Amino acid sequence: MGELLSGGLAWILAIVQSVDPVLRTILAGVGILLETSIFIGLVIPGDTIVVVAATAVDGPLEYFALAITVIIGALCGESIGFLLGRFFGPRIRASRLGRRLGEKNWIRAENYIDRRGGIAVFISRFLPVLHALIPVTVGMSTMSYRKFMAWTLPACVIWSFAYVSVGSLAADSFTASIDRLHYAGYLFVGIILVFSIVVLVAKKLIERREARHMSRRGDGDANTIESSDT
Repeated sequence: MGELLSGGLAWILAIVQSVDPVLRTILAGVGILLETSIFIGLVIPGDTIVVVAATAVDGPLEYFALAITVIIGALCGESIGFLLGRFFGPRIRASRLGRRLGEKNWIRAENYIDRRGGIAVFISRFLPVLHALIPVTVGMSTMSYRKFMAWTLPACVIWSFAYVSVGSLAADSFTASIDRLHYAGYLFVGIILVFSIVVLVAKKLIERREARHMSRRGDGDANTIESSDT
């Protein structure tokens, strides 16, 4: 079983690695742009795209090129969501797709921004559903684009390096041990599985801790900006 798993993983990694590094990096950036754009993040698994691309990283140059490209893609996607919220927010919320997302989720995003401001932007990058709704919601708020970027940039950097690192680490560990250990495939799967569990638990804990800020309205000016911040 271990040899079968290792053989299957080696075959999959060979396919990923056969893609031109530049094309592979661009595809990851575009994928994460779509993942962080309006609602697409609820469909496209951006974390999976990044981890798969990271398994083919060969050396520091490709590692940093992928991480930076993912960051740029994420910021572009967040910017698209913000601008759509700024110019079309109410219509998007009232649209068929907006209604399918549920008024409850819109209210949670609204309350969160109102009560937590920029901190909500940072934390939401790591939370399900909200990471797709927050950029649009912020676009409908009084928060400036500059302030939005100031909070979402570090979140995107942390997210990108975390997923690129785990994908690269898993692949490197597998490649280094496949000729020596018959359970090399389990090592690869174990690294991904442990990381996924840690991420899931962290998301649950953060969401539980922040839930009180999403369930109650703020004073209405938690994210109001001064004229100097525009």
